[in-house]
Amino acid sequence: MSDHVYKIIELVGTSTKSSDEAIELAVAKAAKSLHNLDWFEVQETRGHIVDGKIAHYQVKVKIGFRLD
Repeated sequence: MSDHVYKIIELVGTSTKSSDEAIELAVAKAAKSLHNLDWFEVQETRGHIVDGKIAHYQVKVKIGFRLD
């Protein structure tokens, strides 16, 4: 296995559908401008409640990518 050095960024993905979709959207957005994405770690999950129902999911993730 080769030695790698990683950079870690922190993002908050949002979705009206699910926490999983919020994660997927954050990773997809990062992939548009970064390369060598290798992993993600969920840090926090929270949301917005309207009339007793979940209206919006917010998920804070750390994403690690290998430096060139």
